[in-house]
Amino acid sequence: MIHSFIFSDGKLVGRDLELEALRLVRADKGLLLWVDLENPTDEEIKAILEGVFQFHPLAIEDCVAPSSLPKVEDYDDYLFIVTHAVDFTRTEKFNTTELDLFLGKDYLVSFHRSTIRAITGYLDRTAKSVGVGPRGPDRIAHSLLDMLVDNYAPVLDELRGELEELEEHVLAKDAGQNKLVSELLHVRGDFNTLRHIVRPQRDVIDRLARGESKLVRAKMLPYFRDLRDNLMRLEDTAISYHERLMMAFDIYLNKAAFEANEGIKFLTAITAVTIPIMAIGTWYGMNFENMPELSHGYPWAIGCTMGTTLLMVIYLKRKGWF
Repeated sequence: MIHSFIFSDGKLVGRDLELEALRLVRADKGLLLWVDLENPTDEEIKAILEGVFQFHPLAIEDCVAPSSLPKVEDYDDYLFIVTHAVDFTRTEKFNTTELDLFLGKDYLVSFHRSTIRAITGYLDRTAKSVGVGPRGPDRIAHSLLDMLVDNYAPVLDELRGELEELEEHVLAKDAGQNKLVSELLHVRGDFNTLRHIVRPQRDVIDRLARGESKLVRAKMLPYFRDLRDNLMRLEDTAISYHERLMMAFDIYLNKAAFEANEGIKFLTAITAVTIPIMAIGTWYGMNFENMPELSHGYPWAIGCTMGTTLLMVIYLKRKGWF
């Protein structure tokens, strides 16, 4: 599907033109053109990327082939930018959608295989816009990237909810060991995935914010720097949540070790209580030629056993083992 918008002096003057009209608009240097390709066919890719804009074959190849690495490439007349939008659910986990941008002097071409909320939202806003609109392709590019980064926040909120539930689960008395360890490992993997997505995006925006290309106007640099700072805050927040997760894991390990020690302590106490019985019984029953109970020694043995056992119980209670 092809969407196109034509602006003149910041006002929307046309949209969704035919291919021939797009070629005429490209020849008019006084107009600003934005073309969005959403899951285009091979014919549409060839007509727009090769026919209307005549992009470099390597850039087209990188655009069509999925890439997991964000990047910026300078082709003198335009910038080729690869970024990624992120969606996250607890069941399906991370779902990334590649967004490719061709940023020229008086045009912007966006390319994506799946629906992206940032693109859909900006398309709707542009279609309904009245009055002043974007006056440069770098402004459109920034708006798209800004909305894309804003959609990272719900992902972080969802992960924070998972983290808080895990922290409560760790402190619960009936926490299931196998299930809890599995959840901790899964959430740790989610945070690592988010960090691996955000960091390259930050590097891409940082290149745009440094003013290395003449296609990004000087007055737009502060906006791109603010966008870079937002990504840095997202990464820092993800790192802090990861550290909280590791603390929860340490608490869980300490709790498990404490519970194991309590069990060992109880078994040790039981063994200590039985020591007088075993010692007296063994010594009494095996070290006399004649059985002492024949001369009324048996009650003395029972009394000695009970007394020493009671003393051992009192001692262990004072030590806090019972």
